[in-house]
Amino acid sequence: MRLSRPFFQLPVMFDVARLRAEVAALPAQAWVAHPDQAQGNSAARLITPEGEETDSVHGQMLPTRWLETMPYVQQVLAGFGVVWSRSRLMRLAPGASVPEHADINYHWHTRVRLHIPVFTQPQVRFHCDGQDVHMAAGEAWIFDNWRRHHVENGSDQERIHLVADTTGTASFWQFACGPTPPREQWRTVGWEPGGKARVLTENDQRSPIMPAAEVEWLIEDLRGELVATTPAADAHRFGILLESFVLDWRQLCALHGVGGQGRLDFLRLVDAVRQAAGPLAQGLVMRTNGVGAALVLEKRVLLHLVAEEPARIRPLARPLERPVFIIAAPRSGSTLLFETLACSPGFNSFGGEAHWLVEDHAALRPGAPGLDSNRLTVADATPRIAAAIREAALARLQGPEGRGHTDGAPLLEKTPKNALRIPFLKSIFPDARFIFLWRDPRENLGSIIDAWQAGGWVTYKALPGWDGPWSLLLPPGWQALRGAPPETVAAWQWRSANQTALEDLQQLPREDWTTVAYHDFLAEPEGVTRRLCAFADTPFDAALQARVAGQLPLSRHTHTPPAQDKWRRHEAAILRALPSVEACWRRLQTLDRD
Repeated sequence: MRLSRPFFQLPVMFDVARLRAEVAALPAQAWVAHPDQAQGNSAARLITPEGEETDSVHGQMLPTRWLETMPYVQQVLAGFGVVWSRSRLMRLAPGASVPEHADINYHWHTRVRLHIPVFTQPQVRFHCDGQDVHMAAGEAWIFDNWRRHHVENGSDQERIHLVADTTGTASFWQFACGPTPPREQWRTVGWEPGGKARVLTENDQRSPIMPAAEVEWLIEDLRGELVATTPAADAHRFGILLESFVLDWRQLCALHGVGGQGRLDFLRLVDAVRQAAGPLAQGLVMRTNGVGAALVLEKRVLLHLVAEEPARIRPLARPLERPVFIIAAPRSGSTLLFETLACSPGFNSFGGEAHWLVEDHAALRPGAPGLDSNRLTVADATPRIAAAIREAALARLQGPEGRGHTDGAPLLEKTPKNALRIPFLKSIFPDARFIFLWRDPRENLGSIIDAWQAGGWVTYKALPGWDGPWSLLLPPGWQALRGAPPETVAAWQWRSANQTALEDLQQLPREDWTTVAYHDFLAEPEGVTRRLCAFADTPFDAALQARVAGQLPLSRHTHTPPAQDKWRRHEAAILRALPSVEACWRRLQTLDRD
């Protein structure tokens, strides 16, 4: 929500000792990784839809089991007398940061985020629109998150804030942004033993179709922020498009109402505006935060005009039950492992890597609104996309050597990009299991460098701001690698894939995933294969026995024949990059290998 200045400190203080005691009492499993996998960022969910473990902002908001154990935090939230939306404890590791950004999603158009620091140090600085403050423990702050902002934890200790989103009552806004009383008149909210707190929570049930009056309000707000950054930018033509869109939407609402009738007519109008907006929005940004006009239109308006229809998702077909995904960094030996297991009729597959399964959907490809990498989360698994992916998977299922699939056999799939998509896949296939394969980074980096130099593993022919084609998976933060030497790019890909996969897997029940070191697979293929078959609930049959009885054959994607210490061809470069992956490597080496 936009405010008249970057920061407001509220004239109230809270019991820091009590807050810290309740936060410290939370178990380790309460803390989950940031939904965008921002390094060093994690959270404990306190208010969510139905009180479940989700980062969604739609539905009946309720306290989670973690908030139920925190009576003083409940009193703190209830004391404001407002209705709360999504609320969490947000933790920032020592030395970590929240990258600079502006909050442009629809959720933030009418909501502000309250911050109450619990654990913090003076070296923690919150920056917003050129100003910075230290929010001290027990204080309460709000800020203008439409402006660009970021956080830096320059201390050697964790920073934890209680953060809660609200639209706020008139009394709240007068209290938060009105004249500030002298410090000695500030209110102190202490712990009341035995006191009952009623935390008011949102019931954000979306209308099937956004009413015309709200669409007009959002569009007018967007138009008021438009500025041109290039002489060729044409705010006038873009404005005419938006004005026409509002008029056409109003007519459809008059024809069909907003209860869900005429859904396809509304969707066709949304798609037409989306297609027309891209070229017209070139060089147009928001005055306050510099975010591109097309992206704001997409994330604040277009994505929220027509609600999804979850009731139409079909259940999983039997051949897709209990699928097994091999998760690995690129060039880590996943093809050899896949080809070994897939030789058995005890597994179905797609015959190889299935990039099409995800990237046939334009909304999931890098360059789509809100996506600049291969990272996908639960939020990307909309009901429509989930149903389409299941149907496409079923249609292309096959057995060994392209034969018909085996009824009752699990799907086996391996695509290296999936190392960045585990929450997305688990949302679409709730009973999915994962085999996490990892390889010594020295060997893996050498193979990644070879792949880049060979030019045979190009995944994107052109990326904005990147010189030449891109090879292999596209991790978050790739833009910072422009001009970097090959070993730096390779190390970034290796670390992103392995670290993201590991952190995502550790959020799942332990029985849903297992690990394999590539070196162990080569050293003892039969023992490892038997273990993986047991994990996948499929027999170790004659085909597998024959496959692993002797020396394993080369995989189809072998670039040069294996050789001991082949990585030493790039030894000097790899040793320069190795420190950047050592922490992740150590974590992998300590994994329980069952």
